[in-house]
Amino acid sequence: MGQIGIDEIVSKVRGHVPRPIGRYGYSSVLIPLVEKDGELHLLYEVRSDELRKQPGEIAFPGGRMEAGETPEQTAVRETCEELLMPESAVRCIAQLDYIISYSNFTMYSCLGEIDAGAIDVEPNRGEVKETFLVPLSFFIENEPEVYVNRVAPIISEGFPLEKIHFKDGYTWRKGKATVPIYTWRDPVFGTDRVIWGLTARLTHSFVELIR
Repeated sequence: MGQIGIDEIVSKVRGHVPRPIGRYGYSSVLIPLVEKDGELHLLYEVRSDELRKQPGEIAFPGGRMEAGETPEQTAVRETCEELLMPESAVRCIAQLDYIISYSNFTMYSCLGEIDAGAIDVEPNRGEVKETFLVPLSFFIENEPEVYVNRVAPIISEGFPLEKIHFKDGYTWRKGKATVPIYTWRDPVFGTDRVIWGLTARLTHSFVELIR
């Protein structure tokens, strides 16, 4: 490359938009409020058994952000695609807190309201097996079980510890992943709905905010 001057460096970095170093994914979900029978509920999806990732798991509507989209735009678009409802049935209220995962992705969340009549439509069966509502009061009145999993790096075979002057081993940084679990008894089907993982973390964060 040869010599480079300060003016050339300035011209290359001026206007640069900071981004994470490495490969990261971004997604956004809607935390949907639905008012039914005079009471507020949260709407959840059961993911289709045919999906490659997390089949059959409980989640909020949402998905991967496309280039140029805001978290709100992604959340509304994905909700409408998955639940086959018009955009007019969804109202964004606010962008809420987000999760930065140890597995190289960020999940944004947006609080929204969905018209109760819109959820009576059959969802996109390629993505959604079914939907269900949980009274918001359940989450306000009940704390989740909380487990903390330890996250540690698996060092690649042949990593040259001697070269970096740690031949006797290196103390790598470790992390943790908090896993809350809510168990709600569905009175319609008489079965337990287990809401856990990132979906439960977003649920708990929202409930703590409004408490």
